[in-house]
Amino acid sequence: MYFPCSKCGLCCKMLHLIPALSDNDLGNGVCRYLINNLCTIYEERPIVCNVDRMYSYYFHEVMTKKEFIQINIEACKKISEYSIEGAVK
Repeated sequence: MYFPCSKCGLCCKMLHLIPALSDNDLGNGVCRYLINNLCTIYEERPIVCNVDRMYSYYFHEVMTKKEFIQINIEACKKISEYSIEGAVK
C-alpha cells in the first residue's frame, strides 16, 4: 500500500501550518523547494514530507500502514477543501 499523491503541491504551499518546516517557508507559506508543484529535494526531503518514512519511524507500532495512509488521505482532502475555500491560490 502506498500514499496516492496527486502532486498538486498544496501541502507544500501551506508550510505556515507545519512548525517543523518553518525554515523552508519562503515567508508566504510556500516551500522554498517547490517548483512547478514538484519538490526539488524529493529524494532528501524532510521526514515529515515522506509518508512512508514517517510511518516506518514513528507510527508502525501504533497503527497499520493502511490506517496511516488513510489518515494522510483525509488530511490531503482537508487541505484541498481549505484551498478551494480560497486560502491557497
